[in-house]
This record gives sequence, C-alpha cells and structure tokens, in this order.
Amino acid sequence: MEEKCFTAAIIGCGNRGAESYGKLFAEHPDRYRITALCESNGDRLRRYGELFGVAQENLFANEEIFWETKRADFVVIATMDADHVRQCLRALELGYDILLEKPITDKAEECERLLAAQKKYGGKVLVCHVLRYAPAYVKITEMIEKGVIGRLVAIQAMEQVGYWHQAHSFVRGNWRSREETAPMILAKCCHDLDLLQFFAKSKCKSISSVGELTYFKSENAPEGSAERCLDCACADDCPYNAKRIYTALWEEEGRPDMMWPHCQLTTEFPLNEAVIERALRNGPYGRCVFRCDNDVVDHQITQIAFENGVKASLTMTAFNAEIGRTIKFMGTLGEIVLNEEDDFVAVKPFGKPQERFGIKALIKGGYGHGGGDAGLVEKLYDVLSGKAENTTSLEASVESHLMAICAERSRLEGGRLIYVHGE
Repeated sequence: MEEKCFTAAIIGCGNRGAESYGKLFAEHPDRYRITALCESNGDRLRRYGELFGVAQENLFANEEIFWETKRADFVVIATMDADHVRQCLRALELGYDILLEKPITDKAEECERLLAAQKKYGGKVLVCHVLRYAPAYVKITEMIEKGVIGRLVAIQAMEQVGYWHQAHSFVRGNWRSREETAPMILAKCCHDLDLLQFFAKSKCKSISSVGELTYFKSENAPEGSAERCLDCACADDCPYNAKRIYTALWEEEGRPDMMWPHCQLTTEFPLNEAVIERALRNGPYGRCVFRCDNDVVDHQITQIAFENGVKASLTMTAFNAEIGRTIKFMGTLGEIVLNEEDDFVAVKPFGKPQERFGIKALIKGGYGHGGGDAGLVEKLYDVLSGKAENTTSLEASVESHLMAICAERSRLEGGRLIYVHGE
C-alpha cells in the first residue's frame, strides 16, 4: 500500500526550521511536501521558498496572516523560545499536528496550558528532543535497559558549550538575554536534562544549581579594545576575534555556500570573505564579547536526585576548546562512557572485556546532533502515520522542563535545594 505524503508548514526559517528539518523533508518527497513558509526575514523567506518549491502565495512574512487558517497536515514551530507556547496553542486550535522546537517554555503554568489544549483539540505534538533519536544514545539506552551495567545508580554529564559557540549564541546571538529567551539551563541544556530524566526513568525528586556570568562582562575587556572586532587593536591576540572564528569555520567546512553558524550571521549569498566581513561590520556577531548586552550564565552546575534513587550531576560550561557532551553512566555491574569530542562510547562491565565503538560510525547522512535530526524526522513520519509511539510528546517533555525551571530558581536563590513536585 502506498504511504501517505504529509504536507508541512514551517514557521521560523532559520537554522532549525528550514536549514535542518526543511532540508530533511525535501530529501524525502515521498513522505513530506512543504506547502507553506512563514518568516519575518524576507531574504530567508525567498531563499527557502525557492529551495523548497513553495508557491509565492504560500510565503508569509506576516505571522497573523499565516495563522488565519490551517495550511498543511502538520506545522513546524521553530521560532524564538518566547513564541512557542502562543503559536503552539494556535496550531492546536487550528487542528494541526505539531513538530515543536524546544524549549517549550520556562513557565510551569504554560506547560499546563499546552497539555490542557492538546487534550481539548487532540493534535499530536512531538517536541524536538533530537538526541533521544541519535544512534549513539539509542544504543546506550538499549544497553542500559538490557542490564549491561546492572542497575543504573548515577549519571555524570558535562555539556561543553565551547568558547566560540558561547560567544556566537549566548553572548552575541539570539540567546544572550534572559528577558528575550529562556534561561541558559533550559535554552542550552534542555537536551541534557531530558536525557538525564529519560535514562533515569523516573520523575525528579529534588534539584539544586549554582552558576553565574563570570567572564563575558565589560570589566574583563582588554585595555585598548574596541566595540567591534574589525576595529580592535587586540584582535590578533583574542580567541574571540569574530573574523577569525567565522572565517576559520567556513574554511574548515570547505567554503560552503551556507552552513551553521553562518546562516545566522548573514542572509547574503553566496558566502565569501567579503560577505562575512560585511556581516561582522554591520551585524550583532561582530561585536566585542566583553561589550555586548548579554546577561545569561557562562557556567552552571546542577545536582539532581530522582524519585527512584538515581542521582545525576550536570556541568554546563563555556570554557572548553571543543564542543561536545561527555556522559558517564555508572551502574551496579559496570559503566558506560560517552565522549562526543573524542568520538567514542566505551562499555566497561566489571570483570569482563570492554567494548568501544565510534559515535560517528553510527550516523547516516551526516546530519546534526549526532544523527538525531534525521532520526527525529524519520520518527515523525511514523508518529504521524500512527505506526509509532510519540516518545517526545508534550507529556514526556514537561518533566525535564520543570527540572530546568527549578534549577534556575535554585541558582537565583544561591543553590537552595528545590523539591520539584513538593516535599
């Protein structure tokens, strides 16, 4: 029997909505067809409209017009964090199934509103916790469930944001301001908290957290530094020199026409050195990291106790040379170590031969988040078709959001122990 081809509308044509999910949809024309786009940036709207073959009358720069009626079988909501709840509520009301970018919200009451709306209207909501679909994490899940390391007792996780990624996203970029987006423990670590809760297989009992903005502040600006890297006498000695960072990343990837993070840096194509310099001269990503309007943390440590006795710790830090997670799973009969930077998973059962395998070797297609983006799009089809359980539903995702909300509250209160569901 011929499989159904689902139509997709996308609101938010940035790195996630269009560059990741949109391109993955386009690779599977038998399963997905993009029929409408909504994006306030006219250059992006035109570019992706042409790329995905969307008719001009279905390209919307105005959100209100886009939401006037249902335009596809499902909608991808990949806008800024503060827009997610409002737009998801409207999408449910219109009868959409929804692929919702995380984080959902940093407010517990809004989680409840969404759950109530979904119950009322009945739409499927799949939250983009993509790492659950990454092959390495899938394999680790299977090993833990099979008892390879006995009973899971503790998890030690580190989110290595990386010095240049911190500068790009959380100092110069869209997630730099607490008033404009979710706190960093949610904006950056919603993946990590979701995974910890998923592996623990339990609700969270209590949580405490400490962290602050230490380095990316005006008092740490070098003497003689300028407002912008292109004008700065200190640029040659500064690891956060924007021109060096963005040019080096572009060169390392073989000078592509477009890639992350350059798709956020500029909408001018084709990409070249002059385009990069022009963007840094005129846009937010060329600013000195010590002279921005950022206020989110650059490091945070969180301690977690789950109701079933599993304990976990999560360290998030900007101060790493490389980007990638390291996670150690400690059980009664062994341990598993995941290291994204060094590309390995090591399985170490006590008193038995150890196993080691590469993370990248498991990935098909080379897509982001360790293959999780592609895995999510594959799972989405099965969920929409009714062939698979929605493992990252609203219900499944709310617990990790409550953990993040309580972790931020603890941080602001000096690390006080917070009981997530009451004592």
